[in-house]
Amino acid sequence: MIEVLSMPFMQRAITGGLILAVIAGVLSVFIVLKRLSFIGVGISHTAFGGVALGVLLGINPYVTAIIFALLGAISIGSISRRGMIHEDTSIGILFATAMALGVIFIALAKNYNVDIMGYLFGNILSLVDSDIYLAVAVGVLILLFLAIFFRRMIFAAFDEEVAVVNGIPVAFLFYMFLSIVALTIVISIKMVGIILISAMLVIPGATAYMITYDFLLLTILSVLFAIAGVLLGLFASFWFNLPSGATIVVTLTFLFLIVLAVNPKKRVIL
Repeated sequence: MIEVLSMPFMQRAITGGLILAVIAGVLSVFIVLKRLSFIGVGISHTAFGGVALGVLLGINPYVTAIIFALLGAISIGSISRRGMIHEDTSIGILFATAMALGVIFIALAKNYNVDIMGYLFGNILSLVDSDIYLAVAVGVLILLFLAIFFRRMIFAAFDEEVAVVNGIPVAFLFYMFLSIVALTIVISIKMVGIILISAMLVIPGATAYMITYDFLLLTILSVLFAIAGVLLGLFASFWFNLPSGATIVVTLTFLFLIVLAVNPKKRVIL
């Protein structure tokens, strides 16, 4: 164990994984309570279009992924809040279109030398120092925002109409939340990949929700489940030579199934 922890690439993987686990664990609570699970899928698939455009244009795919993810998040929020079409419908149209554009962009970039599979499924063991610096910077901004607006977001999550009456900027918080989810997805692309990050934004909160109603304890447990999933999945992927992102998600699912089997609340989750 000590020998494994002394390896620089493993140290970077653990650091990056813990940052992602904390952010995803907190966001997961709001996503589960607000029943926005499909939003993570929509924004992550939208980010693929950005990655592919970056490959086509020969620029950093993270830059175009951020642009695509933010535009996708704002579009989903705008359509759903205006009630033009159902939220799930708008997400389905958006992510299907973005994925299709991504495939077209990749086809046009015939001589690209970028590991597309790495963006789709991630490889946390391949993180470099710049990835950690980016994750830390974005993570601090996200957690700072959540700390400032935490109580108001809780209020809006439980009763949006009453929150509006009490002067809480519900629309602003909603758009900012979607933007935070978009940024989290982009910084996690190299860790768990575009396809799998949506699971990390749902499973920890869903697992914790089966244990308690208390919001503070719910958030703490969600973060702890996310950390456990990342660390156990990371070490399992290293020891058994398995894909890291997929192993982390399977580990989180295994933890979910254990809690489901002994569900203290004995009720259907959100």
